[in-house]
Amino acid sequence: MSDPAALPNDPVPMTGGRAMAEMLRLYGSAPMFGMGGFQLLPFYDAVRDLGLQHTLINDERCGIFAADAWARVTGRPGICDATLGPGATNLVTGLVESFNAGVPLVVFTGNTNRDHSWKNMTQESRQLDILGPAVKEVIRIEQGLRIPEHIRRAFAVATSGRPGPVLVDVPEDVCHGEFAYPADDLYADRTASEIPARRIRPDADLVEKGAALLSKAKRPVLLVGGGIHLSGAQAELTAFAETLNVPVAHTLSGKGGIACDHPLCMGLFGRYSRIANPIIEKSDCILVVGCKLGEIATKRYTLPPKHIPMIHLDIQAEEIGRWAPAEVPMWGDARAGLADLRAEIDPASSAVRAGYAVEIADAMAKWRTETEPRFTSDERPINMARLIHELQGVMPDDGILIADGGFAAHWTGLLYETRKPGRHYIANRGFASIGYGLPGSMGADLAGGSGPVVGITGDGGFNMMIGELETARRLGLGFTLAVVNNAASGYVKALQHAMFEGRYQSSDLSEVNYADVANSFGCHGIRVEDPAELGAAFQAGFERSDLPTVIDVVVTRDPAKMLPGVDSRSVKIVKGDRIA
Repeated sequence: MSDPAALPNDPVPMTGGRAMAEMLRLYGSAPMFGMGGFQLLPFYDAVRDLGLQHTLINDERCGIFAADAWARVTGRPGICDATLGPGATNLVTGLVESFNAGVPLVVFTGNTNRDHSWKNMTQESRQLDILGPAVKEVIRIEQGLRIPEHIRRAFAVATSGRPGPVLVDVPEDVCHGEFAYPADDLYADRTASEIPARRIRPDADLVEKGAALLSKAKRPVLLVGGGIHLSGAQAELTAFAETLNVPVAHTLSGKGGIACDHPLCMGLFGRYSRIANPIIEKSDCILVVGCKLGEIATKRYTLPPKHIPMIHLDIQAEEIGRWAPAEVPMWGDARAGLADLRAEIDPASSAVRAGYAVEIADAMAKWRTETEPRFTSDERPINMARLIHELQGVMPDDGILIADGGFAAHWTGLLYETRKPGRHYIANRGFASIGYGLPGSMGADLAGGSGPVVGITGDGGFNMMIGELETARRLGLGFTLAVVNNAASGYVKALQHAMFEGRYQSSDLSEVNYADVANSFGCHGIRVEDPAELGAAFQAGFERSDLPTVIDVVVTRDPAKMLPGVDSRSVKIVKGDRIA
């Protein structure tokens, strides 16, 4: 953190918009996304003068999704902006995604000139009433001289506790106005520049109680959610599991907390499961870490059984006991809490679970054997399992997979494996909106990791964001996007098949060659109808670092094969209750 006392305190005159840009510069370079309007033009002009990276997008949803993915990869707040009215309201879906998933964002919206507010100004709306419930905090700038203070608060709120988006609302007259800022107020609190900015340890008495439960357990399980990544607790999770011989199951958001090929990893639990659900039901102690235990993780609140003692560790106190009662409620940071528990438990207690660990590994090996025919299927149109298997075969360990909402996430969550801990798999499960695949790939690519970025999106999700191919090409991004082309809203059509005996309504799409579409945007398009060509297609995408590659994968049109397993929300679905 800079020392404001060491700076000269001569007033520095500038517009409010310039002060906003100066503060963002002090917090470190981050790509910004937005679509300008009159209210924020001084901010745009200052961004240009300061050489900050700002990208015009074609839809504000894309901007916020891209900022969200960038933040997940880097751990730093994503930045985007929107003009008043429709620009601001277009942010709602992305803000809810980041809010529910605990992703730090600092989002700027322009607003009306206060001298004329509520006189039917052009595009005026009650935008703060609309956006307020979708963010962690709204900061309305009423005094231009307080811009530095307010932006410091925005970063602090976004990165501390359970992270989330913070909205900074800027009236037109504040952004355009001239103010004399004390030089010693132009500084950034760099302790709040990334997550987790503040850590809190759980109560020592509760740590002791939780450790006592785990020490005597013969069949404990550890269930992790996205909080494991927000805390940066991946290494501690692996050490905990290995030291104590405790198997780990994860949600879609928790994938990568421990390597998927680790012998103690049980994979996904909840609505879709490899081996985890039966093991959870037979466990004698459950440790839940950084997981809200929502509908999908609990198979609509039927898992885990309530008679099994539960230790629930979460940074959001109100999530503990929301549905499943916690015998040991541990409010605190995931990494700190796991470390405290591990320090309290005698490692020798793991000996009683040696056979248990072998049982887990054997069960997973059996699952892989049973699943192999689907991974290697030569079906045409292409089987989704084969698509994932071919990607798995060429994806480097440091690659990042972005999974769009809908069955793109369901299939990859169940079948795709990360080979080392970390954010190598990102699914937008905060709101599970389709349309995340393309902008999420853009944001992850801009984060600048060492490995390739691959997105998987459905044709419906791609249709929503197809115009952002122009943005991606303009940025010169080199990600690869696989479009799962089944000419349908696949998730809905599969449910209509299973629940309504094939009475389909408003679930079919036109047949489109998305490789041709990509080529027309000046991108690299490849169409794949033969599963044997998938690996080479992904490799070709990896080799194009100068522009996006879109792989149009023609997958099954059979709605009976569109889901990896049964959707637990309907008791009518009985036949085909297999996860792979």
